[in-house]
Amino acid sequence: MRVLVTGGAGFIGSNLVDRLLAEGCDVDVVDDLSTGALVNLADARAQRSRRCTFHRMDLRSPQLTELVVQRSPEVVFHLGAHADAREAARHPLHDAEVNLLGSLNLFEAAVAAHTRKVVFAGSGATLYGTPESVPVRESHPQRPRSHLGVSKKATGDYLLVYREHHGLEFTVLALSSVYGPRQDPAAGSGVVAIFAGQLLAGRRPTVFGDGTQTRDFLFVDDAVDAFVRAAERGGGLLVNVGTGVETSVTDLYARIAALVGVADEPQQAAARPDDPEGSALDAGRAAIQLGWKPWTTLDDGLAITVDWYRAQR
Repeated sequence: MRVLVTGGAGFIGSNLVDRLLAEGCDVDVVDDLSTGALVNLADARAQRSRRCTFHRMDLRSPQLTELVVQRSPEVVFHLGAHADAREAARHPLHDAEVNLLGSLNLFEAAVAAHTRKVVFAGSGATLYGTPESVPVRESHPQRPRSHLGVSKKATGDYLLVYREHHGLEFTVLALSSVYGPRQDPAAGSGVVAIFAGQLLAGRRPTVFGDGTQTRDFLFVDDAVDAFVRAAERGGGLLVNVGTGVETSVTDLYARIAALVGVADEPQQAAARPDDPEGSALDAGRAAIQLGWKPWTTLDDGLAITVDWYRAQR
């Protein structure tokens, strides 16, 4: 199967590319390298038995349709996005241009290329807003409280329209807090990457608020498995992809500090506005519709991740 991965030089995208190549797919990667890096694709591009072709291109480019039609992917995995929530709040027009106009340009290209399906990387952390109960199910009202969340929701709404009017199938994966190798601690998002990177560099990370706020941490290999399964399943659905387990920021810090071998306590800072107190996703629909469930424990995933960052140093 020929597939196309937008944002394929990024953290999740490059891990997905490796998995798709291992599955025997021919993979085209579209990335403007604004946050991704070619080093993430070093192994993929070095393989001779499978084909991985990189295209440096902005999703808003007028040349995108020509490229997609020429490559004719059966499935498009859409992970390319402006994903920094704080930066989106500072520059909402830029966020909308990249995430909405870029997505629409991609969907038009997919229709022109007769692509069968789009699998879109949504965000469970921003889509539902402040959860009424945890873990959150897909039936929970979608009330995003951030610019990033609004753009993610609108992209999913557009996919409903393209399915209705153009027959373009889709699955939206609402991801919890994904972590793992290749996540960039300098990008300002991804608390596992930030804590691990700073602790290994001999710095004291900062915990915002009292540290009791919780998140649902999902190892990247588990997230990638959901994307691969969604290529053939879950048509027309929003599907949560998470562990359903809440882990406090304080507990997370303690686990990573123990792996690094640091006994220092973190620095404390005031809580950030609109930072939800608790977050976790119910992945029951993923089990039914995708045959998916997470298999990597937090301790195992953190150990793999810390070892990877240590090796990079």
